[in-house]
Amino acid sequence: MKIRFLGAARTVTGSCFHLIDNGLQVLVDCGMYQGKQGDENNRKPFAFDPTKIDYLLLTHAHIDHSGLIPKLVKDGFKGKIITTTATADLLEIMLYDSAHIQEKDAEWLTKKSLRSGKDEVFKPLYTAEDVAACIPFLERKQYRIVEDLGGIRYRFVDAGHILGSASLEIWFQSAAGEKKIVFSGDVGKNENPIIQNPEHIDEADYVVVESTYGNRSHRGMEESIDEMVDAIKTTFKKGGNVLFPAFAVGRTQDIIYILNKLVKEKRLDGLDVYIDSPLAEKATSIYMAHPEFFDAEASSHFNITSSAGMKIHFTRTVEESQKLNKIKSGAIIIAGSGMCDGGRIRHHFKHNLWRSECSIVFTGFQVRGSLGRLIIDGMKSVRVLGEEIAVRAKVYTIGGFSAHADQKELLEWLGSFKNRPEIFIVHGEENVALQFEKIVNERLNLKTRVPMRGDEIVL
Repeated sequence: MKIRFLGAARTVTGSCFHLIDNGLQVLVDCGMYQGKQGDENNRKPFAFDPTKIDYLLLTHAHIDHSGLIPKLVKDGFKGKIITTTATADLLEIMLYDSAHIQEKDAEWLTKKSLRSGKDEVFKPLYTAEDVAACIPFLERKQYRIVEDLGGIRYRFVDAGHILGSASLEIWFQSAAGEKKIVFSGDVGKNENPIIQNPEHIDEADYVVVESTYGNRSHRGMEESIDEMVDAIKTTFKKGGNVLFPAFAVGRTQDIIYILNKLVKEKRLDGLDVYIDSPLAEKATSIYMAHPEFFDAEASSHFNITSSAGMKIHFTRTVEESQKLNKIKSGAIIIAGSGMCDGGRIRHHFKHNLWRSECSIVFTGFQVRGSLGRLIIDGMKSVRVLGEEIAVRAKVYTIGGFSAHADQKELLEWLGSFKNRPEIFIVHGEENVALQFEKIVNERLNLKTRVPMRGDEIVL
């Protein structure tokens, strides 16, 4: 078998791995690049012929793993897109949302071009019609069942990252007999709210492992919750709003769950929580439809109904979203996109980022070059929707809510292999991946590589 590293190589986004084995061609993930030069990278031709790909095995629904699927189908893919049941449900709404954002951005850029006297017409990378063409190719599978693709076998196991997320085991034949390669997908951290902890795998010959937080440790969950409580109470005392830029899938549901728990424990009260994301509302409904993937506590306590201490408002229309800009204090606004490069969070930044009485609470990874990363890195002003906005709001970065395993948990996940697989480190910024490689060498004494984009390796 040959593996080609076509994305998430010395960077976090754009996950895509191309496997070739005795004429069979398989992709693992087909993700979109995000952050600086993301659009340029996404518009480049694929480094393979989409018409020759037999299967796409998808680890989870996040756009950096799935976002180029409509382009793949548009360019001629006719195979099967195989993933877990919950991922398939989430994938459909996420790709439609991605197409909608691209169509609106292309429309806005075209109008801007025409107003400036230019005739340039901008086209979206793909449209809602392109997404509709993908859905018939989806094939849903359960966790822990070995399936045969005619030459290789595979199995999904729970990665504990978001609903339906999976690590992937693939068995293939070599001259020395059967071998196994494992793709970690995005490994969740232990004690993630709602979903179960990641499953460990005990044997492999090769492992492709993510390294998003391979150079750091997360703050503990209780400490992180304490900081969230402090951020909310302090902000409300100053007369401001609290903004949570959050991924619509995973992080939004976690925040709702934690706020609900804090109200029940009487640590917070009288909350008005606005979920300003139609995608998040749809994703939350899908979460509620799959309680079989919840942990024991969430199975008993997770709900999205308002209570005496917390009113939950889903804003569905643009007009409802715009009305939030009139609220000057006492609101918790959860909106996408998680890295702040798109979605309604930008409009809330325009009305709140410059106000010293407000707070921005980041609970997820911000890729280099994204608007969220610029704010976290201390920029005094940032460009939002064509306007320079001062950053005066208090900025909190609460790493304990991350859905990714930290360095310690990644080492535990790798340490669960009873034999000594060769490790390929991906899905991390270059300096982080290289640091994690050094730690894996020192702690686990395993053979490692940090592939470059385009590297081809024969297994």
